[in-house]
Parts: sequence; structure tokens; C-alpha cells
Amino acid sequence: MGCGFEVFGLNFTLEIFIMLKQILSKIPRKSFKSDNGDPMLNTNMNGSGNGTPRSQNGNSASGKANATKRTSSAVFPTSVVAGIEPLVSFKDVQNSEKMNLFLSKLNLCCVTFDFYDPSKNTSEKDIKRQTLIELVDFVASGPPSKFPEPAIFAMCRMCSVNLFRVFPPNYRSGGGGAENDDDEPMFDPSWTHLQIVYDLLLKFITSPSLDAKVAKKYIDHSFIVKLLDLFDSEDPRERECLKTILHRVYGKFMVHRPYVRKAMSNIFYRFVFETEKHNGIAELLEIFGSVISGFALPLKEEHKMFLWRALIPLHKPKSLGVYFQQLSYCITQFIDKEPKLTSTVIKGLLKYWPITNSQKEVMFLGELEEILEATNMLEFQKVMIPLFSRIACCINSYHFQVAERALFLWNNDQILNLIGHNRGVILPIIFPALERNAQNHWNQAVLNLTLNVRKIFQEMDEALFVECQMQYREDEAKLSSIAEQRKVNWERLENAAARLQPITGNIAVLVTSAPSIAC
Repeated sequence: MGCGFEVFGLNFTLEIFIMLKQILSKIPRKSFKSDNGDPMLNTNMNGSGNGTPRSQNGNSASGKANATKRTSSAVFPTSVVAGIEPLVSFKDVQNSEKMNLFLSKLNLCCVTFDFYDPSKNTSEKDIKRQTLIELVDFVASGPPSKFPEPAIFAMCRMCSVNLFRVFPPNYRSGGGGAENDDDEPMFDPSWTHLQIVYDLLLKFITSPSLDAKVAKKYIDHSFIVKLLDLFDSEDPRERECLKTILHRVYGKFMVHRPYVRKAMSNIFYRFVFETEKHNGIAELLEIFGSVISGFALPLKEEHKMFLWRALIPLHKPKSLGVYFQQLSYCITQFIDKEPKLTSTVIKGLLKYWPITNSQKEVMFLGELEEILEATNMLEFQKVMIPLFSRIACCINSYHFQVAERALFLWNNDQILNLIGHNRGVILPIIFPALERNAQNHWNQAVLNLTLNVRKIFQEMDEALFVECQMQYREDEAKLSSIAEQRKVNWERLENAAARLQPITGNIAVLVTSAPSIAC
């Protein structure tokens, strides 16, 4: 029995020893320091090279570069590629080594900093900024050969690290693209670096040394979507850079064009039907305006559906004024390409007509005038009845700017010509509105314009004018008679109700629902 206890004790001691050995093996050993005391200096992404910079004659770089290297090695630990130190200038290396130096500098620029604290990492920020400027100059001057695939990958990776980010929530009450003129634009504190990265990306994409067939694997759908997401930036300078870059991407990568259009459509759909908040709608529409001008004829069904499902509904949000000019340009571009779309566009405008927003009504009337200038007779006749019914309502608007803008349509010779050829249909619709304005409108300018339009119709067709005048008087007499009869009926009901005894006690009373009133 004593022997059994001894065996048990030995086994227990052995198990403890093994456990202690396993625990101690997991504790990291003290790293071996290099000669200059910094363990990070000899770090190499490719596992080769000692980080010593090479010059054209094979000598090491100057002491200044080494000193800078020592101060920033903890911040830029993995920047050396194939033994090329990133702080070396491009002019100090042979042509065969320039692409390796290009990769090394790109890796260095993948380190990001906090720009909300200006006193933090100031020297490292300066190093990175100077490196970015060198990269821009190198790409702009044109490398000695085509960009290899690793260089394209490194460029896309560096741009992704520096540019693609999530924006903080917008706490402004207006939303929808800074509709309030009192709101100052928000400027990104890291713009001093972002601007150079955008400039580098633009020069890289437009460089003749970039092979689009190779680059399309890295500037892919995911890259494009993230680029489009940046259009929601509150910084107008960033959106302006993005606009130029996306336009160049669309032009160079033909294989991505359908996807770019689809991704832009999705942004418009989400803005119109979900959030009504986005800062870059104007810039996206400006890009699309130049894209529409390049559409081949006849227009594809895809393009027509984009007009109907994306562009026309963009008239709905309350922040229309922010991007109205760009949207109106896109609409007129479609009509110039295919005039048959005029009636479709006008029907869409009538669908989204702002009944209670006078400022938007003035904008709609201005856009309507531009569309009617490019409208042929056949398309005009398809929509003239609902169109001038709406214009008649605008003429009677108590907001003098809306009424004024509607009456200004008769100052356009093309529109006046269309009205003249169809006066038999249009004048009976418009005449009651003109008469009511002439009798009751409070604004003198609107009153004068109304009298001028009446005079135009009278000179155009006096017989039709007199006929409409007689019809208007008959209709007014009928309406007056109906109003008088309604007043008499209400008086009878009131007298009958006065003779009835009031209902008291717990007596159930049947109450029918009131009929809905259509405006």
C-alpha cells in the first residue's frame, strides 16, 4: 500500500512539472535589440533586407534620413520593401529600383493618424505628407514602365486605408444636403493629407502607365461602392475631388459602367424613398449629366427606367433646391436625346407637383418652361389638358411669385406658339383663372400680367374669347344659384333643429361617418 502512494506521488509531481513547463513556454521572451536600440528597425514585409537605404552607387543614405528613420520607426514599422528604405528620394535610386521604392512608400503611407489632435504625431504626419507628395510627383512624371500588379494592389490598399471611412452622424436638423443656407459646411481636419491622396489616386487612374485590364481586378465593384459612399461627406472639397475621380473611373473602366450606373441609382432610391438625407446628390447628378450626353441612340430601356424611377422622383424631397440645377440639366439631356420622353417627364412633374411648397412650385414652373421649349406639337397635345389645369391653379395662387412665374410662360415665343395652335382646348381651361385674378388678386404685378395674358388671347381669337367669357358668366351664375340654394337649405335645417326638444338622459344616438373630402 505504501508503494502505491509513492507511485501516485511521483505521477502527481510529474503532471505539475509538465503544466509549469507549458505555462512558461507561453511567456514571450525579451526581444533582441538592434545596435541602435530599436527592435522595429529591421522589420521587413518580404522577410529580406535589413532596411538599409540604397542609393545609386550602393552606399547608405545620409545621416539625416537615418535620424528620421530612428524617430519614426515605431510608427512606420513595416514600410521597407526589398531592402529599399521609403524615406529615400526617387532621384537617389536606379530606375530598376524605383518601383520597389514606390511600393515601400505606399506601405509607409498606410499608417493613419488622429488629426483631431494637432499636437499628436506632428513629425510623423509631416513625413507621411512629404512621402505622399513624392508619390504624386512620381506618378505624374510617368514611371519608366507599366505599373505592375503588386503596385496596383498597393495603391488601392493605401487609398482604401486612408479614404474609406465611416462618417459620424449628422445632427443638423435640416439633413438632406445642407438645405439651410445658415449652415456652414463641415471641413475635415485631415484634409491636408486626404487632398494629396485624392490627387494621387486621380493621377494614378489617368496615368497612361496604368493598364485598365489589370487594374479592374483591384478597382472592382467593392472599391467603387466604397468610393460612392464617400459622396456623403460634409466637406464640399472632398465631394469635388470624388466627382472628378469617379468620372475618370467611369471613362477608363468600361466594364464597370453598368455597375456604376446601378450603384448611383441605388443611392438615389435610398435618398428619395427612405432617408432624404445625403450630401452628394448634386455631385452625383453632375456626373450623370455628362454620362447621359454619351448615351447611344435609340436609348436603352435601362436608361429610360432610370429616368422614370430615379430622376423624376428626385423632385419629391424637400431639399430639391440643393441639387435642382443639376437635376434639371439631366432631365433636359434626356429630352434632347429622345424628344418622345417629353410627355413622360411632364406627367412625372405633375405627379410630384408641390401643392403646399411655394418655393418648389416656382422651381417646377421654371423647369417646365425649359421642357416646353424643346417639346414638339404631338407630345404637347398628349399632356396639355392636365398640364394647363395645374397651371390654372398656379395662376390663382395667393403667393405672388408662383402666380407671376406661371404667367411668365406666355412671354416665351415657343410656348406661345404651342398654346396658339391649341387655343380651343387651352383657353376654356385657363379663362376662369384669368377672370378670378382680374377681379380679386391682391398683387398689382400679378394683376397686370393677368390682363396682358387676357389681351393676348383676345387678339389671338376674339370669337373664342367672347364664347369663353359667356360660358364663364353662365357657370358663375349657376354656382351663385347653387350657393344661394345651399344657404336656404341650411336655414331650414337650423329652424327645424331649434323647434326640437334637446336630447337628455342615456339615449343612444346613431352617428354616421362624415364623407371624405377630396382636394
